Amino acid sequence: FPILWRPLTIIAFTLIEDRYGPLWGTVAGMIFGGGEIIYEKVKLKAVSSMTWVGNLMILVLGGLSIVSQDGIWFKLQPALFEAFFALFLWGSLVIRKPFLLMMAEKQGHSIPDTIKPFLNGVTFRTGCFFALHTTLAIWAALKWTTGAWALLKGVGVTISFLAYLALEILWLRGKLMLLREKTKNKGED
Repeated sequence: FPILWRPLTIIAFTLIEDRYGPLWGTVAGMIFGGGEIIYEKVKLKAVSSMTWVGNLMILVLGGLSIVSQDGIWFKLQPALFEAFFALFLWGSLVIRKPFLLMMAEKQGHSIPDTIKPFLNGVTFRTGCFFALHTTLAIWAALKWTTGAWALLKGVGVTISFLAYLALEILWLRGKLMLLREKTKNKGED
């Protein structure tokens, strides 16, 4: 159910904004954001940092939408969140603590030293994915209809990210096969 919450927020905003205008669409989106926080607190006993950041952005940008009577601010929230995440991923590389490596180790996985450079690359490329998607999301917020924007934010980002991850996994498997072959050939020498 938690994975459906964000798309439900977007659907609520879109349907209500279309029928009642940006003020009520934004209010609906903000209520759904609050509902996400309550749900996590009750069901999961803790609210994730990502949920806090995303919903804080919804509240601030939603407030701007209400004051300006323009739903564009609410529509920009996902784009700004993706930009933040891209910068976060790249920043983790700059401080030499790649986020994806830290998450794997936090889950108890022992990552061999030969694999760590690959995870650095995945972290960098994932940041690039989100930076490119940020550009698309800003364009969608500014130029697309609310329905088309909602489709991009509701399922488009998920489908494109899963496609990207599939390509990343295939590429990584190929690199690992080459690495094994190289190691095997060295052992035969």
